[in-house]
Amino acid sequence: MDIKTILASVDHTLLKPDATWEQIKEICDDAIQYGTATVCIPPSYVARCKAYMTEKNSSVGVCTVIGFPNGYNTPAIKMFEAADAVHNGADEIDMVINIANVKEGQNASLLAEINAVKDACRGKTLKVIIETCLLTEEEKIRMCDIVSRSNADYIKTSTGFSTGGATFEDIALMKKHMTNGKGIKAAGGISSMEDAQRFLELGATRLGTSRIVKLVKNEQATGY
Repeated sequence: MDIKTILASVDHTLLKPDATWEQIKEICDDAIQYGTATVCIPPSYVARCKAYMTEKNSSVGVCTVIGFPNGYNTPAIKMFEAADAVHNGADEIDMVINIANVKEGQNASLLAEINAVKDACRGKTLKVIIETCLLTEEEKIRMCDIVSRSNADYIKTSTGFSTGGATFEDIALMKKHMTNGKGIKAAGGISSMEDAQRFLELGATRLGTSRIVKLVKNEQATGY
């Protein structure tokens, strides 16, 4: 697998709470130069980032996060966040599920929330973060079923802000249990080209990471 193929699957990510506009511009420039799928940035920067990408005449998408990183906002708040992000120019939305609802077996509530947020996205791509490091295998499989039946476009492993990130085992599990053509996003802790390639080979179709572009630039690969 060549480097361009790997880069084309990357959501080049900067979600640190202290990220400055100069740092956001830098990852935008890197994304344009190296041909990543999107930049994934905090909601407060979406409008500015979309304007910058338009000024650069770039086709790189703008992705942002909602209900992030804990997922326990109400559905109404998540819907507002999604609608606001899309209004500001977001092309893709990554939402965090209510993890307590998974633990309590509230499957219908989870499905309803996902579909409500998807409606608020007005046709834009929605990825559903299930925070695999906090779930049992049964809960992960159940979330694969729920996301597969939902109107969302992707299931995503992790925020990168909890106790762990993507694992090969989780991507293999998702590949086995996801249906209806939904994509799979591996995110958090992807630290080498070899790992990135392995995630794609196992079935991931998008990678959330800040490190892959740094590796291509021969910089120290730290961060998300």
